[in-house]
Order: sequence, then structure tokens, then C-alpha cells
Amino acid sequence: MNDEKKQFYKMVFALVLPMALQNLINVGVTSADVIMLGRVGETALSASSLAGQVYFILNLIYFGLTSGAAVITAQYWGKGDTRTIEKVLAISLRFALLAGAVFTVAVWVIPEPIMGLLTNDPEIIREGASYLRIVGCSYIISGITMVYLNILRSVEQVVIATVVYGASLATNVVLNSIFIFGLLGWPAMGVAGAALGTCGARVVELAIVIWYAKKKNHILKFHFQDLFRKDAALMKDFRIYAVPVLLNELAWGGGMAVITAIMGHLGSASVAANSVAQVARQLSMVVSFGVSSATAIVIGKTIGEGSKELAEMYAKRFVRLAFWLGLAGGAVILCVSPIASHFLTLTDLAREYLRYMMYVMAYFVVAQSLNSTLVVGVFRGGGDTRYGLILDLSTLWGGAIVMGLITAFVLKLPVPWVYVFLVSDEIIKLPFVFSRFKKKKWLKNITRAQA
Repeated sequence: MNDEKKQFYKMVFALVLPMALQNLINVGVTSADVIMLGRVGETALSASSLAGQVYFILNLIYFGLTSGAAVITAQYWGKGDTRTIEKVLAISLRFALLAGAVFTVAVWVIPEPIMGLLTNDPEIIREGASYLRIVGCSYIISGITMVYLNILRSVEQVVIATVVYGASLATNVVLNSIFIFGLLGWPAMGVAGAALGTCGARVVELAIVIWYAKKKNHILKFHFQDLFRKDAALMKDFRIYAVPVLLNELAWGGGMAVITAIMGHLGSASVAANSVAQVARQLSMVVSFGVSSATAIVIGKTIGEGSKELAEMYAKRFVRLAFWLGLAGGAVILCVSPIASHFLTLTDLAREYLRYMMYVMAYFVVAQSLNSTLVVGVFRGGGDTRYGLILDLSTLWGGAIVMGLITAFVLKLPVPWVYVFLVSDEIIKLPFVFSRFKKKKWLKNITRAQA
């Protein structure tokens, strides 16, 4: 391996390792809820999983905002213009605060109707509504933290997020143990206890972020007055490059929520099995998602520096890396499957469903690793933000979801077969994604001469 390649992989490793740890920690937070509530019972696990879809959608709004903003900020980082990045941070926070407020009001006012969209089981609806009323307190806090940390990612400041989410995981596990099971004299709260533990963890995250922003961050400064300043040119760029990413994340996240709702109407056994399978998928993808995030940063920065040929070469290396990581992720799922089935308190039917779902996920993650690196990493880093939206509208909504609805409610096929169709979109995407990559339409410099 020559010196240039060694330097490249050293740079990638320095970015990917902290982000992979962050992803692993985030999966750990979800896993803690699944494992602990799985010990309480299938209804508690299903209620938490379905209620969690509300934050899942909100989280995608936050992620879409910051991923779209990162398309802009990574290239300005390559250009060395930090003041413009600070303005983009303020724009992203403005939208995040609005979205968080809307979702908070919704789960406080109409939690039962929201749960009714996801399942028709009265007990799960009741438990899920109690979860939503409490966890809604964390939505705005989470938005502030996530936007700030993700913007820092685009300027290669990735370690602080690992610290923040590590502290959050530790707090969540401790508080969950106390509130769910009633330790230290606290009454056992079950699902509501998991929600209270999540709120405590979010408060810890925000406290660390505020401390870091005031005391340690000398690269980017948050200016409160930027929240109220208008920059017409930058807002135009935000609409062109960031809004399609936001819509893309919502299209994908909305599709995932619909898939969860379909599973929710097929019985609590399918919901519980799907909850575990999704955690296994997230676990197997922690490094791949770290690579896709690193790809966007590296490609955006390189193009911002004016080196398009180098960006193309880097992109090809990232794709090869994504393929091997996808295979490794599939192997992880196959290894985790028997352990999860044995440890959790599931019915025999749920165990059977889980076994089939894990086999499906083992090939699904290979395709997802490639698609994520290309769409989220290469295309977005290069300023090509609309293609991912088109893909998800066509392959997820027009393909997998339609086929899932037909097989579930018209043909009434067994749950494992329904699941195969519901998660087929990543396979369908592959030829279209590679075709786009070869055409090089993603290589764009979107920075302005004067910012």
C-alpha cells in the first residue's frame, strides 16, 4: 500500500471510529429499552417499539436537516469558511426547534390516536400512550443536541459526540433499571419508566453540549442572534440542497413507520420479532453508517478544495469498503440471532418469526451498506441530493410498501413472506444507484464565491 493510500485510510479511520462508536452507543440505547422491556413482557416491548416510531420520524427530520446542511457545510469546510457554517447551524436549529415543538404538542394532546395508527391492540395503545406523554418532554432537547453535534461532524469534530452519547447511554441504562423495574425504592413503572429514563439521558446530553459549546469549541461558535438573522442567498442554498435531503429522510422514515404499522396490524408476535430484528440490523450497520457519514464529509471537503478527480477516486474506495462491511454485518446478524431468541421473553410464534426475519436481514444489510455509502455519502457529499428522494419514493413507497400491503391484507400470506416484500427496497435500489454513480452527476461544487 502506497503512502497516499495509507494517508487516506488513516483519515477515514480517524473519522469512522468515533462515528461507529456513536452509532453503536445509539443502538445501545435502543437495545437497552428492548432488552429491559423484553424482560417485562411482549406487550411492554411492543408498546415501546411502536411509540418509538414517533421519535423515529422526528429524529429523521433532525437527521435530514443536519445531513442536508452538511452537504453545504462540508464543502465550505474544505473552502475554510467557518462563518458561513455558523449561519447554516443557526438555520438548522431554527427548523429543528419548530419541528420539536410540533411533535411535543402532538404526543401530549393526542397520544392515543397516534398509537391507533400503528396498532389496533387496546392494551398496546394504552401502554404506548403513557410512554409518549412522558418521552415528549425530550423531543426539543434532543433536537438541539443532534443538530449541533451533526454540524460539528461536517467540520471533522467527531469525538465530542462519542462522549455525549456515551454519557447518555450510561445514564439511560441506570435510569431505565431504576424506573422500569422499581429499584432503590422507586415504584416499578414498566413502559413509562423507559420513557422517563430517556428524558433523563437527553438532559445529560444537552448539559454536556452546552458546556462544550461555551468552554471548548474554538472552531465554530453559536451566535444566538443568528437564529433571527436572514441570509437570502444561504437560505436559497438550504432549500436547494438541504430540503431534498430532509424530504428524502422523511420519505424513508415514513416508509419505515408504515412498515412497522403493517407489522403492528399482524399481531403482537410480529411486532416483537420485528423490534428485535431492527435492533440487530442497527447493530450490524454501526460501522457501515459511520463510513457513509465519513464519505459525505470527505467527498464534500475534497470537492470544496477543488479536487474533483481525487473525490471520484475516494468514492470508489468507499464503495469497496462498504461492500466488505455489509458482508461482515450480515455475519453479525446470523451470530446474534440464536442469542436474542434465547434471552428475550418471547412467545413461540414470535421466536419463529424472528428466526426468519434475521435470515432476511442478513442479506438486506449488504445492500443497505452499499446504498447508504453511495446515496448518503457519495451523492450528498457531492451535492446530488435529489436522487435519493426519487429512489425512495419509487422503490420504497412504489415497490416494497405496495407489495407488503398486497401480500399482508389482500393475499394474506404468512408473516415471514410479508416481511420479505416489506424490506425488498434496498435490493431494488442497487442497479439504479450504481448507474447514477457511474454517470458522475454527483460531482458538484456548490460553494459560493462570496459567503
